[in-house]
Amino acid sequence: MIRKLVSVMLLSGAWSLAATAADVAYTKDILPIFNERCVECHGSESPVLHDFAKDEKKYIKENAGPRMNSYADLIFYVGWPDTGALMRRLDDGKSANDGKPGNMYRQLGGDETERQRNLKVFKEWVGEGAWNLNRWKARGEVPAITKEQLDRLRLLP
Repeated sequence: MIRKLVSVMLLSGAWSLAATAADVAYTKDILPIFNERCVECHGSESPVLHDFAKDEKKYIKENAGPRMNSYADLIFYVGWPDTGALMRRLDDGKSANDGKPGNMYRQLGGDETERQRNLKVFKEWVGEGAWNLNRWKARGEVPAITKEQLDRLRLLP
């Protein structure tokens, strides 16, 4: 009897963890991290992706990255047109062939514990098995994203 009860409790705990990960949403979970860690360079005063791409060096000197301060802007860097950019920039290096973290990984937190915690939230928002560094079209050693990978994206608003 006790074994059954313990088994049920363990399964219930695993179920609730899965449900929690599945419920990660932009407004509730991503936006607070973004507002604390990213808005200074990627906020409403930043250029849209198209303008940033036209004069990237100028904007980098001004400490301005492309605008990402809304759900609509941020998903550009996950799905399309800049497929996988969010993942390539925020990755801790564990998904990269060379093992190097993305150039914005350090911005995810003041220490490694906070960075890992925030990265986990972003990964859960993107979707289980959807965190990859692929691009829309293959470039160099980075392959093109597949339909199966796109199908895994969650990106709850």
